[in-house]
Amino acid sequence: MTVHQISVFIENRQGTLQKVLDLLKEGNIQLIATTIADTTEYGIYRIICSEPTRAYETLKNAGISVNLSDVFAIKLENEVGRAADTVKLFSDAGIGISYFYSFMLGDKGIMVFRTNNAERSREIIMLNKLDFIAEKDLSKLL
Repeated sequence: MTVHQISVFIENRQGTLQKVLDLLKEGNIQLIATTIADTTEYGIYRIICSEPTRAYETLKNAGISVNLSDVFAIKLENEVGRAADTVKLFSDAGIGISYFYSFMLGDKGIMVFRTNNAERSREIIMLNKLDFIAEKDLSKLL
């Protein structure tokens, strides 16, 4: 019901993002979705990719500060307000969303997010029959 996400901690200086991207390219690892949240000194580069465990090892072995975590990924119909409706399900259940990003894939929206209560989030997903993406389904997205 979850997918692995890589979080890379990179300094805000020229060339650090390029190094990460080059390592993933050399490893023939396909990026599916990425986002960067930055501060004045560093950024957190979040990545959903074709082979997250291998990507994690590749970056770790290169001395890059990286973390592997589970996040939820939900498929949404491409309709106005679907993300708002989906987030409301979690909010109404008292679940906080730590971060969220989304992208379009074909005719579907993909909402990636992390919550403060993974177990209750799983219940909400099942109860509302949300169309989730599991780790084994990532390769089918490419």
